[in-house]
Amino acid sequence: MIRFTGSLQMRPAAAREASGEAKAEANAEGKIDANAEAKIERFAPASPRSKVRRKPQRASYDPEVVFAILDAGLVAHVGFVHDGHPFVIPMVYVRKDRELMLHGSAASRMLEVGAGGAPLSACVTIIDGLVYGHSAMHHSMNYRSVVVLGHAREVVAEPEKRAFLAALVERSSPGRSRLVRPPSAKELAATRVLALPIEEASAKIRTGGPLLDAEDLAVPVWTGQLPIALRAMSHIPSPGEAPRFEPPARPRGVD
Repeated sequence: MIRFTGSLQMRPAAAREASGEAKAEANAEGKIDANAEAKIERFAPASPRSKVRRKPQRASYDPEVVFAILDAGLVAHVGFVHDGHPFVIPMVYVRKDRELMLHGSAASRMLEVGAGGAPLSACVTIIDGLVYGHSAMHHSMNYRSVVVLGHAREVVAEPEKRAFLAALVERSSPGRSRLVRPPSAKELAATRVLALPIEEASAKIRTGGPLLDAEDLAVPVWTGQLPIALRAMSHIPSPGEAPRFEPPARPRGVD
């Protein structure tokens, strides 16, 4: 993960020594290129707890990569601890600059815990495909994921709160926030908004086909990838409204 509020750290030489394994697996998966390799070398984790430990060659601490994945996702799974027990809640979110904006009922337990200064984690995952190998161990998934760690601030200023809710509507359909009724004062009071700084954030990405072990090549099964993408169906209008209005624009990144 990279901390955006300070100067970028260069990956230490000791970390670069692992690049041999990274390159070997990356080549096997068909996913390495000069630009990607340069970015792997440039950015480093912000802290020991934020470092990707399993398959570190798949990690990226580049904010451009982190932001792109967050902007492509639709649901974040937010982790918190309440009364000594961990919980994970799926939530709609939107990224505004270097903050992840979360919202819900003012009575939400998770939002109350977060507003009180407790640490939170948020994970966004996009499944890009299934991977089929010769062996059970080499079946996998292609994915893009981001984990964000931090402490959230509660958004209380009305203009900022309204701007976030408008951005959330824009995420579902670009241009729609200008067409619909904005939240009333009562609705705004019943809604709590948190902003989670993207100060410690790591991306982890897998692409390409299965690993091919020489001893498995004689196994008579198909191997390769089955790409998976999020696809929208046709709009279903509310009763009586189909002829009256144009359907909303589709969200960015959804076919």
